[in-house]
Amino acid sequence: MLRNLKNLYLRPSRQYTTRAKRSLLMQDKSKILTYVPNVADPYKRRVYAWGLQETGALGLLTDVTKSKQRYTNTVQHPTRMQFSVNTDITDITAGYGFSAYAVQRTDGLTLFGSGLNTDSQLGCQVKGTIKDPKKLDILIYPTAINLPRLEHETDEDMQVRCMSAGRAHLVVITKNGTIFTMGNNSYGQCGRTIIENEDYRGSAVIHRIREKDICMVDDEVVAVECGQDHTMFQTRLGHVCTCGWGADGQTGKGNFETNGIITPAKGDIFGERIVKLACASDCVLALNDKGDVFGWGNSEYGQLDDSESAEVQVNTPRALTLTKGIGKVKDIAAGGSFCMALNEDGLVYTWGYGILGFGPQVEQTSKPQQLLPPLFGRNDFSDQTHVVSIGCGVFHMGAINSDGDLFMWGKNRFGHLGLGHKKDQFFPFKTAVNAKVVKVAFGVDHTMALCRPFM
Repeated sequence: MLRNLKNLYLRPSRQYTTRAKRSLLMQDKSKILTYVPNVADPYKRRVYAWGLQETGALGLLTDVTKSKQRYTNTVQHPTRMQFSVNTDITDITAGYGFSAYAVQRTDGLTLFGSGLNTDSQLGCQVKGTIKDPKKLDILIYPTAINLPRLEHETDEDMQVRCMSAGRAHLVVITKNGTIFTMGNNSYGQCGRTIIENEDYRGSAVIHRIREKDICMVDDEVVAVECGQDHTMFQTRLGHVCTCGWGADGQTGKGNFETNGIITPAKGDIFGERIVKLACASDCVLALNDKGDVFGWGNSEYGQLDDSESAEVQVNTPRALTLTKGIGKVKDIAAGGSFCMALNEDGLVYTWGYGILGFGPQVEQTSKPQQLLPPLFGRNDFSDQTHVVSIGCGVFHMGAINSDGDLFMWGKNRFGHLGLGHKKDQFFPFKTAVNAKVVKVAFGVDHTMALCRPFM
C-alpha cells in the first residue's frame, strides 16, 4: 500500500508554460444561427386604454353581452386596443365618457369613435332596418363617423388635422381646413345658433364651418381645445377664437355671455402669439411663444390669481404673475380645480386645489410648487431624464418623460390612473404602458395613450 502511494507521488507531472503554442479553431461565422425577433414596425402607432369601461369609451369590447357583465366595469391596467392593431391611428381625444380616433385607412374613412353617444357626439349611429332604425346611445367598439363631404372633397382632404372633445361635443378640423362640430350645442359650443329644446339624441346634424370664416386670409386653425361646454380655436399666427358657455368667463370675451358665435378672445393675449391652449373644464391657460402664461375662466381656488382680492371668475385673458418665478414655460395643463406648468428645464409645477402630487397632507397651494425630478424617473443611472410634456383631466394629472414613460397621479375612483387599483395616488407613479408614450388623452373617468413600440 505504501509502495503504491510512493509510486503515485513520484510520477512525473505534466508541465504547462505560457510560452506553449496554442492553435484556435476558428468558427465559420456564416453558419452561426442568429435569432432575429419579429419586431413591430417602429413607426406604427398603437393605443392603450384604461379606466371606466362601462360607457364603452375604451373601445376594447366586441361582445354586447360581455359588456353588460359586472366584471367588465373598469380596466385598471393599460390595455392595448385591438382596433389599433388593425388600424393606423394618428391622433386621439377623450371626452366625458367617449373617445375619438383619427385614422389613416385605404377605404376613405378618417374618423372613428367609441363610448357614450347620447347627444350624437359621435355622429348619428343607428342599427336595425331603414323602416325601424334604433338609435345607439353607447358604442362599445370604435365605429366610423361619416363626415359629410362636398362633391369635390377627396380622402386626403378629410384627413384629420386636429380634434378635441368636451363634455358632450366633438370638434374636428380636417386637412383642407373644414371645421366639423357635432353633439350637444345647448351653450353654442358647436359654433352654431342655439336652438331651444333641441333634441340631440339620434341627431344627424354635423355642422360645417369654413376656416376662413374665423381666420384672416393668411392664417389657419392649427389646434382646437374643448372645455366642458365651450370651444377654443388656436391659429397658426397665435390668435384665439372661442364660443360656447361663458358663465365663468371661460370664453375670454370680457363678458359672461353664452352664444354660438365664434369670435376672438380679448385681453392680454391680444397681440401675443399663442402656441398652446389648455382646459379640461372651465379654467383656461394659454401659453405664448416667449414662454409666458395667460389665464381666464374659473379661479375659485386661486388658479389664476393668489392675491387676497382676487376674482373667482375672470372673463378677460390676463398675464399670470404667479408663474413668473418658474422660468420659461413650454407646456401647460388646466384641470377642474388645479393647474400645471412645465418649464424649459423639464421641471413640473402644480398649484390650485386637489391631489397635486405632494402627498396626502397637501391639497391646496396658491403658488406653483415644484415636483422633484426623481418622481419622474431621474436617478444616478439616468441623470438626463426629464419631463417633456404634461396633461390632465378634471381630477387626475400625467407627465411623459424623455424615455417615453408615463407618470400619473390624482383621483382614481375608476382606475383611470392605470396603476392596477382604484386608490387615489398622491405622488407621481409610473404607469405600466408596454410602449413609448407619445400623447395622452385624459377623459373625466378614463385615459388613453397613443404610443410607439420600444424597438
